[in-house]
Amino acid sequence: MQNERIRPLKYLPAITTAAALMLIAAGLWAGEARDVWQKAVSICLSCIGIG
Repeated sequence: MQNERIRPLKYLPAITTAAALMLIAAGLWAGEARDVWQKAVSICLSCIGIG
């Protein structure tokens, strides 16, 4: 009977992955990807001495 019990951590990876995908989708929908990209380009250009 113990093998039939649902282990609490069995679904944790699926729940975590689903939550991450929902947050990524929300960020993309809100236009955050553009802001992150602009900041990344600015930082990279500063590191190589162009910006």
